Formats: sequence, C-alpha cells, structure tokens
Amino acid sequence: MVDYYPPWGFYYKVEFSISQNKNDVRFQSVSGLSVEYDSEEFKEGGENRFTHKLPVRTKYADLVLKRGMLTDSAVIDWFLNAFRDRTFTASDINIILMNEQGEPLRTWSVFHAIPKKWLVSDLNANDNAVVIETLELIYRYFTIK
Repeated sequence: MVDYYPPWGFYYKVEFSISQNKNDVRFQSVSGLSVEYDSEEFKEGGENRFTHKLPVRTKYADLVLKRGMLTDSAVIDWFLNAFRDRTFTASDINIILMNEQGEPLRTWSVFHAIPKKWLVSDLNANDNAVVIETLELIYRYFTIK
C-alpha cells in the first residue's frame, strides 16, 4: 500500500492566453488563489438570540505573481499596454501544479484577468539580489480541475 503524500508547492507553471513565450510560465511565487463569501445580516423580528447571516456573493482575492524581471515578455507588454495606453484586454490564466513526472496534478483556471499593479523591486548597489517584478491582477473567478 502506498501512502498519500501532499504535493510539493514549488513545481508549477503559469500559462497566459495572451503569451506563447516559454519564459512567461516561470514565476517565483503565486498567491491570491482564495475565494470567500460576502455575507449579509438579517434580523428576524422576535428572535433576539442571533441574527441570520446569509451568503450574498463570492469575492476573489487579487492574484499576485512574482518572478525575476524579464526584458522580453508578452505579459509585460500586456501590462504596459494597460498602464501606458489604457488598453485593457482580458486574459485567461492557468496555474498548473505538477507532479514529479511533470504531469498536471491540479489546475486553477483564472478567468478574465486584467492588470491591476506592476512593481519592480528596489535597485540597491549594496545588495546582490535579482530584480523581482511583481504582477498583480484582478479577475472574475477561478475554477479548479
């Protein structure tokens, strides 16, 4: 009998529908894959022990991607078009967690993502560090396969 071991969190890739560049799938970290319900309180007349809390709509966190800065990237061109030219084109994104053989274990499909924030790490002559760019996106929802 083989025991189950949870998958490692470091073997993944991020695929954008707007890019075929092989370097655009590599990210140092991915965060923001979370969903929760907003709730609304409803007070029932005559019932003073509690209030009803009803789910209203789902709320998705912003997706944050970090990687070493690239000088040739379709994803960065997409970000710059949004910030420089105010051209907002949505992209679908697949975040694929892989097993030891490089096969997909789980895929988070993010729909209708658009750029929200782009940040480049500080440049400091006293540090010996890679320049990190942070890409923050808003999106409608994600599904899990």
